Amino acid sequence: MIHYQIYRSIKDVPQEWDALTVDDILLQSTYLQALENAAPSNIKCFYIGVFKGEALIGVALIQRVQLYLKDMFRDTRVSCVKTFLKDTVSKLLKGNILVVGNLTHTGQHGLYFDSESISNHEFYNAVFKGVSEIESTIKAETNKTIRLILAKDYFLDDAILDDTFFKRNKLHKATVQPNMIMNIREDWCENGDYISCMNKKYRRRYKRAKKKLNSIVCKEMNLETIKTSSKLLHDLYLNVSNNAKFNTFILPESHFYNYKLHLKDNFKVFGYYLKDELVGFFTLILNDKQLETYFLGYDSEHQYPNQLYLNMLYDMTKFGIEAGFESIVFARTAMEIKSSVGAKAKPMVMYLKHTNGVLNAILKQVFRFMNPKQDWEERHPFD
Repeated sequence: MIHYQIYRSIKDVPQEWDALTVDDILLQSTYLQALENAAPSNIKCFYIGVFKGEALIGVALIQRVQLYLKDMFRDTRVSCVKTFLKDTVSKLLKGNILVVGNLTHTGQHGLYFDSESISNHEFYNAVFKGVSEIESTIKAETNKTIRLILAKDYFLDDAILDDTFFKRNKLHKATVQPNMIMNIREDWCENGDYISCMNKKYRRRYKRAKKKLNSIVCKEMNLETIKTSSKLLHDLYLNVSNNAKFNTFILPESHFYNYKLHLKDNFKVFGYYLKDELVGFFTLILNDKQLETYFLGYDSEHQYPNQLYLNMLYDMTKFGIEAGFESIVFARTAMEIKSSVGAKAKPMVMYLKHTNGVLNAILKQVFRFMNPKQDWEERHPFD
């Protein structure tokens, strides 16, 4: 018999959880403990175990997200959207939502099940019964109503995707920005192999970017350095994050330190130093055969003259190649510049449902505003 169990802390999940999710570090207890300890203040994690008899055969990460205007529309220096659009988005999203998945990371890293023990439909049926129970619990304990259910992020060919289940349960399919992924060629053993495959134009671009760094050097930061630099890392992260037109959370100051503390060598922080001053950084999560790029930050004073962001992309690529990964997940946003280093766009979709039937009817249109279609030119560095 298929049944489910809800847990409020990763410490309470069954011991078999990690054995089942071994191929995805973002579903392992070490990562989820780091996320619990250093989640944005408006995100609370729940976990669902799906069982067949006594055996754990599936898991789900569910996040309760409390959305506020100050988090969604953070850039106060300019009016990033018209007032009526802000009002519309506010009415639809302000308040509590439940996310089936991980809002802090691009990709489908919220669900896993043993396909030999349970069908897609049985798994989703159990998970969404759990989601309904979490919804009722939140109402009973806090008197807060869940306004939106969001299931994220699926590639169109994901084996775990069950489009029929979502349609039957009236969740809208919404296209979101693609995930930018670079597959690393087998003959790339070191960074020089990657550069030599570039055409002349992009080889020149690479050399020019490296030259523009001038005396800025990139160094890996250890746990103690991350701890003592937490405030500056957070400021540099906010410098980038606050320029986004739409956001759903703000990472706490201790975030990167907690991730390094729990994930150890599977979490990397690289800092860019001008003499002894930290002017930029990027982070990586080592996830089995995939290298996952994570949050970054930089001082805007050095971003353009020193091409910090482009150099970060090149250094992420170098690390991925020389550490033997099969692919690098560059995530969403800045698609054109990511394609210039060799990443390809892979389409993604989400499924969402508003608990108010009238608002659910217009949800798809508003979601398009949240994820605007961007016209960008794909670059071809290896042609």
